[in-house]
Amino acid sequence: MISPEQQQQQQQLQQQQQPNHVVATIENLPAESSGSSGGSLSASSASSVRQRIRKMLNREMMISVALGQVLSLLICGIGLTSKYLSDDFHANTPVFQSFLNYILLFLVYTTTLAVRQGEENLLAILRRRWWKYMILGIIDLEANYLVVKAYQYTTLTSVQLLDCFVIPVVILLSWFFLLIRYKAVHFVGIVVCILGMGCMAGADVLVGRQQGAGENKLIGDLLVLGGATLYGISNVWEEYIIRTLSRVEFLGMIGLFGAFFSGIQLAIMEHKELLKVPWDWQIGLLYVGFSACMFGLYSFMPVVIKKTSATSVNLNLLTADLYSLFCGLFLFHYKFSGLYLLSFFTILIGLVLYSSTSTYIAQDPRVYKQFRNPSGTVVDLPASGQVEPSVTYTSLGQEMEEEPHVRVA
Repeated sequence: MISPEQQQQQQQLQQQQQPNHVVATIENLPAESSGSSGGSLSASSASSVRQRIRKMLNREMMISVALGQVLSLLICGIGLTSKYLSDDFHANTPVFQSFLNYILLFLVYTTTLAVRQGEENLLAILRRRWWKYMILGIIDLEANYLVVKAYQYTTLTSVQLLDCFVIPVVILLSWFFLLIRYKAVHFVGIVVCILGMGCMAGADVLVGRQQGAGENKLIGDLLVLGGATLYGISNVWEEYIIRTLSRVEFLGMIGLFGAFFSGIQLAIMEHKELLKVPWDWQIGLLYVGFSACMFGLYSFMPVVIKKTSATSVNLNLLTADLYSLFCGLFLFHYKFSGLYLLSFFTILIGLVLYSSTSTYIAQDPRVYKQFRNPSGTVVDLPASGQVEPSVTYTSLGQEMEEEPHVRVA
C-alpha cells in the first residue's frame, strides 16, 4: 500500500514532467462496488470514467482525421503548383523544387539546432548519429524524385494505385521495428480506404483521365513501387525519431542532408532543365507556393504522426488526390463522375474506422497501450478480482490537467 506522502510525491512529479497531459488507465473496472477498504472506485465512479474515456476517444478520433485532412490539402497545393509548372510553363524540375524545400528546412530548423547548447546541439548530434541522418536524407530525397519521375512513364491511375503500396510497407515496418500491434478494426479500415482508392482509379478510367502514359509503363510502375517503399521507410523512421528524440532534430537533420544531396543531384541531373525555365513573376510565384506547401507539410507532418501514427497519416493522405481532382474540375476542366464522391466518402469511412480504436505495443501483451501516449507515473491501487486487459488514453485538454494518473485494478 502506497502511503499518502509517496502518492503526493508521485503526483507532483507527474505534473512537473507533463503538465498538459492527463492519462486515465482502466484495468478491471469492477461490475459491483467494492469496499472502500481496498481503495477501489465504486461502480458509479467506474461508469463515469468509462463515459469520459469514450468522449475523449471520440474527440481524439475526429481530431486525428481533421489533422490528416490538413496534410492532404497541403499535398493538394503541392500537386496543383507542380502541374501548373509542368503543363503551362514546361518547368520539369522536381529536384530543384525539393532543393528549395530542404533549404527552407535548413534555414529554420538546422540553424535552430546550431544555436542550442549541450547534447541537443547540431555538432553533438552529428558526432553521434550523422550517418543515420545521411541515409535518411537520401531516402527522403529519392522517394520524392522516383514518384515524380514515374509520371513520365506510366499513367496517373497506375501511380495512384501503386502509391498505396506505402501502406503495407508502413504497417510491416511499424509491426517489426516499432512493435505496434493492430486490431481487426484497423485492418478493416485500411481495406475500406484502399477500396476507396480503387473506386477513384476506376472513375479515372471511365472519364478518360489517364494522363502521363508513356512508352515504357513497366519502368514507371517500378519507379512508383520504389518511391512508395522509400516513403514507408522514411515515415516509420520519422515516427521513431519524433517519439524518442525530437521533431526539431528530425527536421533540422533532414534539412541539412537533404539540401546537400539534392544540391549535388541538381547539379548533375537537372541543371540543363533549370536553364530552360522561362523565368517570370508567375513562375516565381508558383515556386514560392510550392515551397510554402512543401515546407508546411514537412513541418506539420511530425506533429500529426506523433499524435496519431505513420500508418494513420498515410491513410489520411489518400484523400489528397481527390482534393486535387475537385480543384481540377474548375481549374483544368476535368470530367466529373459520381464515383469520385463515392470514393471520397468511402475513404473517410475507412479513416473513421481505423481511428475508432487504439493500437497497442507488444512489449506488455497484458496491457493495451496507445503508442502515441507519453509515459508517466501511475498510482497503483490494490487489486481485487480478475485482471482484464487495460486501455491507456491521453487527453491533451486543459480542463483536467490537474488530475493524476489513476489505475483501477
